[in-house]
Amino acid sequence: MKFDVVVIGGGLVGASLLAALRDTGLKLAIIEAKPPTLLPGDDSWDSRIYAISPGSTKFLQKIGAWQQLSSERLTPVYKMLVHGDDQTSKLEFSAYESGVPELAFIAENRELQYAIWEKLTAAGQHVHIFCPAQCTAIEWHYSHADITLTDGTCLQASLVVGADGVNSWVREQAGIRSERQPYFQTGVVANFETEQSHHHTAYQWFRRDGILALLPLPGKRVSMVWSANQLKAETLLRLPDQALAEQVALASNHTLGKLSLITKAAGFPLNFVRVKSLIKPGLVLIGDAAHGIHPLAGQGVNLGLRDARELAVLLEQFAGLGDCGEYRVLQHYARHREQDIAAMQWVTDGLQKLFDSEQATLIRLRNLGFELTNRLPLLKNTLMQHALN
Repeated sequence: MKFDVVVIGGGLVGASLLAALRDTGLKLAIIEAKPPTLLPGDDSWDSRIYAISPGSTKFLQKIGAWQQLSSERLTPVYKMLVHGDDQTSKLEFSAYESGVPELAFIAENRELQYAIWEKLTAAGQHVHIFCPAQCTAIEWHYSHADITLTDGTCLQASLVVGADGVNSWVREQAGIRSERQPYFQTGVVANFETEQSHHHTAYQWFRRDGILALLPLPGKRVSMVWSANQLKAETLLRLPDQALAEQVALASNHTLGKLSLITKAAGFPLNFVRVKSLIKPGLVLIGDAAHGIHPLAGQGVNLGLRDARELAVLLEQFAGLGDCGEYRVLQHYARHREQDIAAMQWVTDGLQKLFDSEQATLIRLRNLGFELTNRLPLLKNTLMQHALN
């Protein structure tokens, strides 16, 4: 079975790439171990929440997935308040000042993934879906790659796209080295009902024990991401529901009043991941297989969607002109993406290390930096523009 492009990994990034390519005439396939599910009548809230940038929203609209989402499950963010760890310094961003309708939309992972997969399944013969399926072997040749599945099915691909996450099997098989540095932090996530309205504002507190963010959900609800040191995270994950709600309310200075847990807390380790190369002949890495950043800026998924968006544009331009896996074509993609990825990694890693430091001088400087930045609209807008892409 011969294909122009085979994507291994059907998460948001990998699936959105194929959804963007479905009408190009390219022969496409996707391999995914577990299909997304959205149970009828299930009105619970997913603990995996993303802040989708305006640029990513436009991309998802272009592939037809955004229109599939219920407006009752989306929340626009009009304002963001970031507090330093001295309890007085703060940094404020607003959609009005940035000249955009909203800074971001808060959306659930499962809703987004299901909507994208609906576009894939509706594509018919344009996209061949192998799911549930897993790869057992992959071998690169001069003009193609051979992929073997657990059931013995063999696929031949001009271009393999590794979109299989931070522990990428594809990356390992390709022999691409990666540098992983643990932050010794755990991202603790949970959703809460709030006593007071969030007014479409995203809140963040840089604290001595980690970084706490409360993202607005529809109604009087918020999603929490607490990037906490390991001891604090273990404590939070062991707390009874009411005690956890009280801890989060206290840590957020009771900004939204009393909180009530509506989604059980879960935790995931935080790591910085840099890969040696995004490409090799016949291979591209995208999404978490290509980079890992700290969630303090909420930009991980947007970085991955920019990978998919720009690779889709390149492959669409090249459709019908030759081999999709041609190295000189992939080099063009890599050069374009490496700058964006490096910039986001530098900013997020630098901020994490700056606020993780206990040095008195750095503590004073980082909070002073918040205040100075907040007073310089041009600098604030420059910082925000990259996050809006």
